[in-house]
Amino acid sequence: MKTFNNIPILQYRNKFGSLEEKKADLLIIREQYDGTLIINDSIELIAYADGLHIGQDDIRAYNDDLVEAVKQIRLKIGRKVLGLSTHNKEEILKANSLDLNYIGLGAYRATHTKIEANVGGKALIEAAKHSTHPVGMIGGVTLEDVFEEPIVYKVIGTGLTI
Repeated sequence: MKTFNNIPILQYRNKFGSLEEKKADLLIIREQYDGTLIINDSIELIAYADGLHIGQDDIRAYNDDLVEAVKQIRLKIGRKVLGLSTHNKEEILKANSLDLNYIGLGAYRATHTKIEANVGGKALIEAAKHSTHPVGMIGGVTLEDVFEEPIVYKVIGTGLTI
């Protein structure tokens, strides 16, 4: 298996690129990586990925009722991996009733790429205990960070050097 630094799941996030640019990037990634590839928000490109990660604002574009929104997304992605960003206990409790494979929870620390993110720090570790889904800690996470279940994924972005 070709993976980067033994990374089992890779999320591709490009908020401003065109669909053509994102598709080209996904095809390049697929040449080098055969782990689980998740695309952020761009459901139109689900054929090139193993799953979709969606944010709180983006999911509401489907429906304000999150259960209905997830049903609509599942119609498009089938049983592929589906993850949702969460930021606090309230959002986690809502996510518990959704047909998700995992939640992302953050931001754990401040980062220079998401200036607008609210930093939850250690309070997020407590909030994570309310999740019925596996949790991926997001935002400022490093390879050295150690978490306990239900936090099973460390989502490492700009802090990762390959």
